[in-house]
Amino acid sequence: MWNEPSQERLARIPRLYETEFIPLKDKLIYLHFFIGGCDWYIAEFDGDDLFFGYAILNNDFDCAEWGYVSFSDLKEISIHGIEIDCELEEFWPPTPASQIPRIKI
Repeated sequence: MWNEPSQERLARIPRLYETEFIPLKDKLIYLHFFIGGCDWYIAEFDGDDLFFGYAILNNDFDCAEWGYVSFSDLKEISIHGIEIDCELEEFWPPTPASQIPRIKI
């Protein structure tokens, strides 16, 4: 994985279910993982391996959805030797989902 988030950065993400009463459009997105036409926008973390966020696979916006993905699974993604990347912290401040054009709410 390129630019794997640090433990300090991961620790700033709300724990699972801490933001469940916040409307999806207002949830802060703390991490953005991407490769090719696939994006994972992370809003919550269990502190171990499970993220909650929004996923777009192969630019398929009709089937994009909120759900869970494991950090270990993301780390294993590689397409023809190209690994998944995580947007650097200095370029990805926590951002409300409604302000991310690729997230359709």
